[in-house]
Amino acid sequence: MNGTDRILAVGFLSFFFLTGATHPPSVFNVAVIDLQKILDLSDAGKSAQMEINMMGKQMETDLKEKSMEIAAIEKEIKVESLALNETGWEERQRLKRIKIGDFKDLRHKYLDDLKALESRVTSRIQNEVVRIIQDIGTNKGYAMIVEKRAGGVVYAPPSMDITDSVIGVYNTRFQKSKSGKSVNTAIPGPYPLDSIQARLTFSGPSPGNAFLTDR
Repeated sequence: MNGTDRILAVGFLSFFFLTGATHPPSVFNVAVIDLQKILDLSDAGKSAQMEINMMGKQMETDLKEKSMEIAAIEKEIKVESLALNETGWEERQRLKRIKIGDFKDLRHKYLDDLKALESRVTSRIQNEVVRIIQDIGTNKGYAMIVEKRAGGVVYAPPSMDITDSVIGVYNTRFQKSKSGKSVNTAIPGPYPLDSIQARLTFSGPSPGNAFLTDR
C-alpha cells in the first residue's frame, strides 16, 4: 500500500455528520467524495508528494555516499591484502565495521524520518479536507458526506459526487495560504513513498555482506 493509500486509511472518518446547516434540507441530502482523487489532483496533495519525493531523494543520495566510502575501504583491503600486516589488516576491518554500522544507523533513522514526514502531511491534509467538507456541507445543506472508499460506497450517481468542488475550494485556499511564496506543484515521477522506503532498505555496499543484515 503506497503513501496516498495510507492517507485514505489513517484516521479519516468514513462519515461526516454535518449539523447546523444554514439551509436545512427538505430531504435527507447526501453527497460523496473521493479522497484519493483529492490527494492526486489537489495542489496541496501534489505539494505533499513533492515534499516526500525530495526528502527521499536526498536520503538516497546520502546513503549512496556512505556506501561508496565502505566500497573504498573494501577495495583498499583487497588491493593491499598482501602488503598489510596483521595489525594493519585488523584496523582496516575495524574501520569497515564502523562504517557499515554508521550506514545502517543512518538508514534506519531515514526510514523513521520518512514515516514521520508522511504522518505529518497525512494529518495536515486530512484536517484541511475535513474542514472544507464541513464548510461545504453546512453551506449547501448536506446531512451527510461519505468518503467513497472508507464509507464502502458501491454505487453513487455522478450528481452526488462533490469531489471536484472540494478540490476547487482546496486549491483556492492552498494558493491563498502560499501567496507570495513559490509553489511548485509538479511531481517528479510517481508518488514514491514505498519505492523510496524499499530503496533505503536495500541500499548499501556488498548486499551479501553479513554486516548489512537488518538488525
